[in-house]
Amino acid sequence: MNKEIYSVSSAWAELEERVRNCRACKLCETRTNTVFGQGNRDNQVVLIGEGPGEDEDLQGLPFVGRAGQLLTQILEAGKISREDLFIMNIVKCRPPENRVPTTEEMVKCNQHLDSQLALLRPKIVVCLGNTPMKWLLQTTEGITKIRGKWFDWRGAKLMPMFHPSYLLRNQSRAEGSPKHQTWLDVQELKKAIENI
Repeated sequence: MNKEIYSVSSAWAELEERVRNCRACKLCETRTNTVFGQGNRDNQVVLIGEGPGEDEDLQGLPFVGRAGQLLTQILEAGKISREDLFIMNIVKCRPPENRVPTTEEMVKCNQHLDSQLALLRPKIVVCLGNTPMKWLLQTTEGITKIRGKWFDWRGAKLMPMFHPSYLLRNQSRAEGSPKHQTWLDVQELKKAIENI
């Protein structure tokens, strides 16, 4: 067996075990499951959300609830296969009542996020929503101002997009609406993936 393949698979297994047993913050006290992330680990495109919701906590998988189903539809409409991506969240445990993770929780979980990104070595990173965008770009700008724009980030191209849960609350498809803007962003993402 190739030593590099073995070491990478070992690193993934160790990281998954660390996340599963993590007790670094109080989110571990109320979780059902940790939500490590899911998808193609050999790809070069990563989608990062905020944190698991109720459905994700129960199943241990990211973006499987209503917002996740909408995300899958959005990707399919843009001719992007969800199976080709790796999808994860900033924090790996559900914040109670689906609240925004605290800075302390994100700091504690950042070791896991950084380890995942180091193993994935993505060329494209998509931040789904305000929280991952602000965390990764270290910005105070709101997502409505910078969604759809590309940023150079750790050797990758990073683009913020609206979180699908925001789109569930904003149903209009009119030009300029969040859904319309997301459609434009998905087309940009598709172009970027084709040019990797």
